[in-house]
Amino acid sequence: MEATQILLLAFVILVVVLRVKKYLTTRSMKNYSSAEVKQLLKNNNSIVLLDVRTDGERKSGAIKPSIHIPLHEITLKTEQLKKYGSREIICYCQTGSRSVSAAVKLRKLGFNSANLTGGYLRW
Repeated sequence: MEATQILLLAFVILVVVLRVKKYLTTRSMKNYSSAEVKQLLKNNNSIVLLDVRTDGERKSGAIKPSIHIPLHEITLKTEQLKKYGSREIICYCQTGSRSVSAAVKLRKLGFNSANLTGGYLRW
């Protein structure tokens, strides 16, 4: 095998491993539709909506009531989230991709977390 073939094979293996890891991490993640979250908000005050978008995205609109901690700040602001430790935290972003990462991070930190499928755009 030539060096370029070895590099290509290594790259393909890396991509496959990363995809499998993401799948295994997120397969047990709760995913809620907008309708389900609206119903939960209507019937139940024990959930927390967490907006993980950037400040600029949040300025264009947000789901009320939600708290705002951008994805890149979640591990730095864990203390701020501890008061919600007994509640389910449903994360959302613009399209539903970053919020999965946020929910995974929160789960690793010991929180009960979930994802809003489709994010703010589907809301």
